[in-house]
Amino acid sequence: MNLARFARRRYTPGFTQIAPLNRLTAALGGARIWVKRDDQLGLAGGGNKTRKLEFLVADAIKNGADTLVTCGAPQSNHCRLTLGAANVEGLKCQLVLEELAPGTYDKGASGNNFLYQLLGVEERIVVGAGTDLNAEMARVIDDLAAVGRKGYAIPSGGSNAIGALGYVSCAEEILSQGFELGVNFDAVVVCSGSAGTHAGLLVGMQGNHSGIPVHGVSNSRHFPEQFPKVHELANQTADLLGIPAIEADTVIIQDGHIGAGYSIPTPEMVEVVHMLARLE
Repeated sequence: MNLARFARRRYTPGFTQIAPLNRLTAALGGARIWVKRDDQLGLAGGGNKTRKLEFLVADAIKNGADTLVTCGAPQSNHCRLTLGAANVEGLKCQLVLEELAPGTYDKGASGNNFLYQLLGVEERIVVGAGTDLNAEMARVIDDLAAVGRKGYAIPSGGSNAIGALGYVSCAEEILSQGFELGVNFDAVVVCSGSAGTHAGLLVGMQGNHSGIPVHGVSNSRHFPEQFPKVHELANQTADLLGIPAIEADTVIIQDGHIGAGYSIPTPEMVEVVHMLARLE
């Protein structure tokens, strides 16, 4: 695969670290665990969406956009990072925020919502739960066009075929680093939500004939809903790259950790966060 033929902006110098989690591995007593430190990625606070934005923002610039338009929850990491990328590139940014519980949105809230204000978001459009976010972004882009501006829509989580290229690239990083470390990884485990990270890693591992399976741990949807989402995006990404389609049986989804729903903590999640923080 030749990723160099796709436009890309670089927001992180070099590779992110792969580090052994020796104390966690000893405590659990199972397989040796390593972590890919994508919390070290660039832009405003880092996180996995940065890799996707390297390709998405490059495509926006190539298409002459002056405004990035994206969507997410009121505390969306993706929205924060998209706004950060816009500032790096001298672009404007408008956000469509989905108020998941009626009456809960607080414009003065802290966290990522505070960072939207600090980073200078041009507009926050708050819509109700269940709104067609892609249609709302299309409306924003039409409004921009009416005043002579050009918007570029980035889907929730940056999860389309262009965005997934960021994690095709990450798969190639992992393979290169594994070779340098002398480690042959038996599996890659990743959160599976909007599906861009999961699909990109899967395509990267398959396209490089690595033989390494990618296990996606769903954060919101059970297998019947999440499987087609991942498989379809993986095939769109493979098609963009000009490589064979992704076989259905390579899409691995574990859906036993969702709990009450997306972003709602479970006691087990709280326990493991504490364990990781105190051991590593």
